[in-house]
Amino acid sequence: MTADDYRRIALGLDGVIEAEHMGHPDFRVGGKIFATLQHGLRTGAVMLSPEDQARFVAEAPQVFSPETGAWGRAGSTRVQLEPADEEIVGEALTVAWRRRIALSAEQKPRRAAPRRTGARKAAKTR
Repeated sequence: MTADDYRRIALGLDGVIEAEHMGHPDFRVGGKIFATLQHGLRTGAVMLSPEDQARFVAEAPQVFSPETGAWGRAGSTRVQLEPADEEIVGEALTVAWRRRIALSAEQKPRRAAPRRTGARKAAKTR
């Protein structure tokens, strides 16, 4: 798999745009990053849950590995492009994309009910 293949798959997901973060390409949905290309476009990264990360690492350890440190413990997963095939990377990108959409939906602030300050002021002045 090449960086161009990775890019094509990521951009094929609904609502995805390519941008740049810290000097490398990233892929965003709803303005939030779910995947990147890194290291001279030889590797990628997908933002998975720790559980999904463990599943992909167990299924294809030559392709997937946790990123180092806290990012890796939180699910950030390195993707070695050369040994990868499009099917498993497409699945990982789709899982990361769906997760990012779900997280964004959870993080949207809820609108508070409108305050009725006028009625309280009227009652106090009587």
